Amino acid sequence: MPNTTVILPGKRADLILRNPVLTASGTFGYGLEFMPYGNLADLGGIVVKGISLAPRRGNPMPRIAETPAGMLNAIGIQNCGLAVFLKEKLPLLPWRDLPVIVNLYATSLDEYAELARSLAAEEGVAALEVNISCPNVKAGGVFFGQNPKQAESVTESVAKNAGNKPVIVKLSPNVTDIAAIAKACEAGGADSLSCINTLQAMAVDIRTRKPRLANGIGGLSGPAVKPVALRCVWQVARAVSIPVIGLGGIATAEDVLEFILAGAHAVQIGTATFSRPDTAFRVAGELPALMEELGIASLDEFRGTLAM
Repeated sequence: MPNTTVILPGKRADLILRNPVLTASGTFGYGLEFMPYGNLADLGGIVVKGISLAPRRGNPMPRIAETPAGMLNAIGIQNCGLAVFLKEKLPLLPWRDLPVIVNLYATSLDEYAELARSLAAEEGVAALEVNISCPNVKAGGVFFGQNPKQAESVTESVAKNAGNKPVIVKLSPNVTDIAAIAKACEAGGADSLSCINTLQAMAVDIRTRKPRLANGIGGLSGPAVKPVALRCVWQVARAVSIPVIGLGGIATAEDVLEFILAGAHAVQIGTATFSRPDTAFRVAGELPALMEELGIASLDEFRGTLAM
C-alpha cells in the first residue's frame, strides 16, 4: 500500500497529515456541516472558514453566481466570531483525530496578533492559516497580500504570537509576482504557504444591467482557475524552502497528484464540495489506488519531479 502520509516541517512544530487532502477555508463551513457526508478523520485535515475577532455578517445578497467553469463568490468572511467558534464549534470537532486548521481574518496587525494569541492556547487547534488574500472585503484581506512588506509584517505579527502552532499564509493570485510575496512571508516566519485564493472576477446581467453579485466584483474559483493555481504552486515551490499547499479547481485524485508533481506537499479541496459534498472524502479514498496504479510508493518521492 502506498504511503500517503505527509509531514509539513515547521519552525514551531511539524504538521503531520495522514494524507494530503485538506478542505479549503470558506467552502467547508466549520467542518460540522459535512459530518453526514463522510468521516472527517479520513481526511488529512480541515481548514475552517475564516474567523475574525468579532462576528461578521458578510456582504449583501446576491453573493454567489455560477460561471461556465466554476463560480463567483463575494461572501465577505461571514462568520460567528472567535468567542462563539471556541465555545460552540471547536469542541464538537474531532480534533484529536485530525488536524483542525483555523483560518484568520483581520483588518490590522494588532487584530491578527490577538487572534493568534487566543488560538495559540487552544489544544484543539493544530495550525493557523493567515488570510491575506480575500478579494471580497473592503478592509484587510488582499490589501495585505499584494505588497511584500505588508505580507511580511502580517506574517511576523501572527508568527510571534502563535506559540507552537504552525503558521500557514494563504496567498493571492491577484499580484504581479507571487514568488516575491511568498519569499516575504517566509522571511516573516511562515511555516507553510497555501496558494491560491480566488481570482478577482465579475459577471453581469444584460437584462437588469447590473452585476450578478451585489458586491460587483467577486472571487472566481473552480476548474477555470486550476491552470493558474498550478502555475502559482510551481513558481512558489521553486522560490521558497517551506512547504506549499495547493488549491484551485481540485476535484479528483488525479488533480491532487498534478499539484504534488508541481511541488505541493498537500492540497485543499474547495469549490467541488458545493456540487458534491463528499468530494474531499472520495478523493482521499481514491488516492492510494491511483498511486499504486502509477507506481508511486510515497508522495515524498513524487513531489516536485515535474520535468521541464
